[in-house]
Amino acid sequence: MDVAVFESRRKRRRSTSTEALTDAELLSALFNDARLPAARRLLKEHAGLRGLLRLGEHGLRRSSLLSGAEARRVCAALELGRRATLAGLDVVPEVIESFECVVAWARPRLADLDHEEVWLLTLDGRNGLRAARRVARGGLHGCALAPKDVLSPALRDAATGIILVHNHPSGASEPSPEDVAMTETLAAACEVVGITLLDHVVVAKSGASSILGGPRAA
Repeated sequence: MDVAVFESRRKRRRSTSTEALTDAELLSALFNDARLPAARRLLKEHAGLRGLLRLGEHGLRRSSLLSGAEARRVCAALELGRRATLAGLDVVPEVIESFECVVAWARPRLADLDHEEVWLLTLDGRNGLRAARRVARGGLHGCALAPKDVLSPALRDAATGIILVHNHPSGASEPSPEDVAMTETLAAACEVVGITLLDHVVVAKSGASSILGGPRAA
């Protein structure tokens, strides 16, 4: 790279507020200004920052544009940004009264993950939220979940009703046959112990779907 161009970019980055820098300039700041062309190409190949977030560290490490150390820096920066966003959403609703409430809670937390997670929301008799916890974590193509993984924490919380939420890393929000079958099995188990399965919601980048038709009064 021409030395004058390099120096010009370095001065611009030092004299400009980070808010005014482009995504590529911010990305290249994790390495050095000479890597700006690589940063631009990386963003273009993966459809921007959300694409990089979904790609994850293993995907970034496979990129010929980054060294292993650079991939780790990018992942660390993206994870910090994700955590900062979630910190701003840390006010959990006291009442889960609609499908929209579930989606509003779940999509910022789960929709962009590159692996599947299943979360359990336990509610009291008035749909007041008692707890939200992850009960399973898997890979790109799903994760194993047994009724006891859901019912044990629900019983500890003395929940009257529960809502299950999981994401589809593929980006499609339509429930799979496995999702439906697991929901039916869980609903039957819930009846045995006297807990109502209010809904099972699938969230993804493209939207969200309700398997049971949305939360209802317990």
